[in-house]
Amino acid sequence: MKFFESIKFGFANYVNFQGRTRRSGFWYWTLFQAIVSFVLNLFTGGNTEGFFAILTVIVGLGLFLPSLAYSVRRLHDINKSGWFVLFGLIPLVGWIFLLVWYVKDSDPGNNRFGANPKGA
Repeated sequence: MKFFESIKFGFANYVNFQGRTRRSGFWYWTLFQAIVSFVLNLFTGGNTEGFFAILTVIVGLGLFLPSLAYSVRRLHDINKSGWFVLFGLIPLVGWIFLLVWYVKDSDPGNNRFGANPKGA
């Protein structure tokens, strides 16, 4: 999945917590989210008041659900329950578990969450 395809897919499936998603799509979405966050933070300049501060909050809220859906589908791709995304609430250890799972390759063939998005 290419960069702009993953952004389009993320917004088109922003509340779709079913199925699987490829590793490339997940990481391109994460890169998009980081770029948007970086640009908005440049404009706010650390200021917590004003138009760009409000825009940053609105954009953050707008990207929250697509990011959560991408994370859940990514976990489904390695045959893990989407509820494991809650490991992110555990400081450090939870983030390490999630990072290892997010970089793991897809389960080959079908699993309980659907067909392999790679088509293999």
